[in-house]
Amino acid sequence: MNRLVPYLTFNGNCREAMTFYQNCLGGILFFQTVGESPQSENLPDKMKNCILLASLKSTNIQLLATDMVPDSGLSKGNSITLLLSCPDDATLLSILFQLKTEDQSSGPTTTNEGGLFAQIQDKYGVHWILESHPDLYTYQGESESNTL
Repeated sequence: MNRLVPYLTFNGNCREAMTFYQNCLGGILFFQTVGESPQSENLPDKMKNCILLASLKSTNIQLLATDMVPDSGLSKGNSITLLLSCPDDATLLSILFQLKTEDQSSGPTTTNEGGLFAQIQDKYGVHWILESHPDLYTYQGESESNTL
């Protein structure tokens, strides 16, 4: 079965951002710097502390990231949103509280199905949708283990 894994690009603050996400979401966090890679000899010294690959994994989440900005540069926008299906309202509220910035005061809304729903942009400019009704994003015939 195919699986889609979000891969985020940061501009020098990948370690900070992924540590923040680990604090919010839990999981095991792994970093590989450019200096630890076999190609490090061919790259400038100033890049050796940059994160080549960061991986945050838990039972139902995998999030990858890097500091390796393409030659075209890094542009932030709202073209990608991470959707996190939470098992219950308490989990959603806990993660929402950790992700939101100080100037964001809006809370989650109740869905017609009885769960909670929230949209937020975190301090790194990443857009999130949090929902506590996992059945909304489970396709017919898909098992529970295949959902977030």
